[in-house]
Amino acid sequence: QVQLVESGGGLVQAGGSLRLSCAASGRTFSRNSMGWFRQAPGKQRELVATLSSGGSTNYADSVKGRFTASRDNAKNMVYLQMNSLKPEDTAVYYCTVGTISGVTAGTTHYWGQGTQVTVSS
Repeated sequence: QVQLVESGGGLVQAGGSLRLSCAASGRTFSRNSMGWFRQAPGKQRELVATLSSGGSTNYADSVKGRFTASRDNAKNMVYLQMNSLKPEDTAVYYCTVGTISGVTAGTTHYWGQGTQVTVSS
C-alpha cells in the first residue's frame, strides 16, 4: 500500500511563510501525479495545487502567486511552499497521489493524515 505523511505545519502570523512536506512510499511515485488539498472547519475540502509526474503545476486562484508546489522524485517527497499567508489559509492540509484526473477531482485512494496550518491575524 501507498503511505503518505505530511509535516511542516504550525502557527504563523499573517504575511509569514511555511513549507509543507509530504513523504510518499511506493515504487510508482515518479509515475503518478500529486496534489495538495486543505479543509477548514465547516468548509468543503478544497483543491490547493496539483503536480503532475512531469512537474507541471496548477493552483487554485486563491493561492496563485503565493504558493509553490514541487517534487523530488529521488527522495519520494513533495513540497508546498506557502508565502504571504493569510488567516483564510488556516486549515488542515493533505497530500494525495494518483492519476491527474483523480487528483483534480479529489477521488484518489491514498491520503495522508494531514498537517495543521494556523495563520493568526
